[in-house]
Amino acid sequence: MKAMILAAGRGERMRPLTDTTPKPLLKVNEKCLIEFHLENLVKAGFHNIVINHAWLGEQIEDFLGDGRAYGAHIRYSPEGEALETGGGIYRALPLLSDGDTPFVVINGDIWCDYPLQQLHNKLKGLVHLVLVDNPQHNANGDFAWVDGRLAVQGTPKLTFSGIGVYHPALFAHCQAGKFPLAPLLKTAIQNGQATAEHYQGQWMDIGTPERLEILRIQLSRKTRWKT
Repeated sequence: MKAMILAAGRGERMRPLTDTTPKPLLKVNEKCLIEFHLENLVKAGFHNIVINHAWLGEQIEDFLGDGRAYGAHIRYSPEGEALETGGGIYRALPLLSDGDTPFVVINGDIWCDYPLQQLHNKLKGLVHLVLVDNPQHNANGDFAWVDGRLAVQGTPKLTFSGIGVYHPALFAHCQAGKFPLAPLLKTAIQNGQATAEHYQGQWMDIGTPERLEILRIQLSRKTRWKT
């Protein structure tokens, strides 16, 4: 299986930090956010990694190179204008799969201690999502988690962590361009082609300078925290 790190976002909520630096290269205690993902993916056995980029993407390529320094082989999917999550994955499909092999996708702006090696054998349909407890900034959650089953409607709802496994057939009816991922996920759920798990370890959406600073503090203390 190959893996993809989503790194094309402009990082509007991170401004002014992202005016001159792409969000994945923002540092937490001398390490860039995207380096955490690369190191964790390699440790979990994912060595072939695709990274999409748009805003200041050349900086990401210059910094990471071909990935050899991390024990990885990196290929890039430049977008020019960011294509949103769905469009970005669709554009990168030729780099991610032979058409029948599932792949892992991770949002570049999260931090999580989820054991990524567990993703190798998770897919039983078109989608497998890792869900987490709702943070304060997403108190209503994203998807229902009812009696251990994934649903679009219902309670309680949990937050999508930004970590998922996908089969390329999920994108079979898509066309090139800018589009979100959420409608595809909801269709797969309604058709009984999606599974999920509730991960209760450490996770944070690093979407603002304040959360970036919280992550710095927490990693310095090396303690558990609640989002």
